Amino acid sequence: MPAKPARAWQRMLSGRRLDLLDPTPVDIEIQDIAHGLAFVARWNGQTMGDFAYSVAEHSLLVEDIYGRMHPNAPVKWRLAALLHDAPEYVIGDMISPVKAAVGPGYGELDQRLTAAIHLRFGLPAALPKTVKAQIKRADKVSAWMEAVQIAGFSQQEAGRFFGRPKPEIVDGLDIVLRPPVETRMAFLGRHADLMARL
Repeated sequence: MPAKPARAWQRMLSGRRLDLLDPTPVDIEIQDIAHGLAFVARWNGQTMGDFAYSVAEHSLLVEDIYGRMHPNAPVKWRLAALLHDAPEYVIGDMISPVKAAVGPGYGELDQRLTAAIHLRFGLPAALPKTVKAQIKRADKVSAWMEAVQIAGFSQQEAGRFFGRPKPEIVDGLDIVLRPPVETRMAFLGRHADLMARL
């Protein structure tokens, strides 16, 4: 008797059934993304504070930093910055050493989900290389801030791993730790604002 194939889909709270092998834009809902990201901890949960530092909170920070770095960028690229880690609502946040150990399969899954998410919200399936690189730089600034403010790194150590950001980019920015429901609502609010301005 042949083995039963492994289940490769996940039922979302919205009722959508997301096929991880062949995700489609029609099965993507922002409420599912916001909810999932608000409960996914960055840094494998190894952060200070009474609440985990979620991927949703990180995404809000990256979008803010991207806007500071590129104040004249089109709104669609700010939306792309907000959604840069959106696939993690189903695949979780793996630290870089784990991604390396998993191998190319992780990247392929991430690309499939990213393409479906982008198409769902009116973005190109694959971002232009320049925009992707700009968002990655904002992501590194966020990682430096997180490392220093909540993950126990010294500024020197964080600088070795993530580079040291220009002071004017991070001036006045602080890591916020909130209950997941507050972060989820903030993420949904920012997404709605950006969508309305597209």
